[in-house]
Amino acid sequence: MAELARAGGVTRARLSQILDLTLLAPDIQEEILAFRAVESGRDPVTTRELRPVTRSMSWSEQRQVWRALRLGERAATV
Repeated sequence: MAELARAGGVTRARLSQILDLTLLAPDIQEEILAFRAVESGRDPVTTRELRPVTRSMSWSEQRQVWRALRLGERAATV
């Protein structure tokens, strides 16, 4: 991990956070990858906001947390 982090120019902690994203349910990954590129303003979701989603190894639990995150985001922008 340390060698990969050095090669990527990130800390081991950051690499761990990035690798955690590979454990997300495939449909959540697809939704994130389908986001349009942000040219200005805020990203639709940050890695910090995704941390609670990645904490669960259960894809069904991940989907519940993800839905709550997305609904909360929509409510904040309405």
